Amino acid sequence: MEKKDIDPCTEQVIGAAIEVHKALGPGLLESAYAQCLCRELSLREVPFRREVELPVTYKDVKLNCGYRIDVLVAECLVVEVKAVETVLSIHEAQLLTYLKLGGWPAGLLLNFNVSLMKNGVKRMVRGLKE
Repeated sequence: MEKKDIDPCTEQVIGAAIEVHKALGPGLLESAYAQCLCRELSLREVPFRREVELPVTYKDVKLNCGYRIDVLVAECLVVEVKAVETVLSIHEAQLLTYLKLGGWPAGLLLNFNVSLMKNGVKRMVRGLKE
């Protein structure tokens, strides 16, 4: 998928996240934000799947290690929802690993525990940090 195809999808998700954050503010659990984000995506008619299983392939064998992607939008954008005081490098590494394992081109790390949602958005592209 080309960048031009991913950008509108990214804009839709960020807009939905801002709407959820405006309504709820910081302080809830990640699971609540993920569920509300999915509701907002549904209202916007943005295609997504929630809690997508992500197996790990090791020496040509797929192993179910319990990894789940919070939200996969339009089969190309991985969305990882957080509600943490500070986004750490391990959170970024988690998203990059999901992109690599699943072969998806881009992802969003959304931290809802911020005063302004725009400060909680981190876009990442496989092989490149933005």
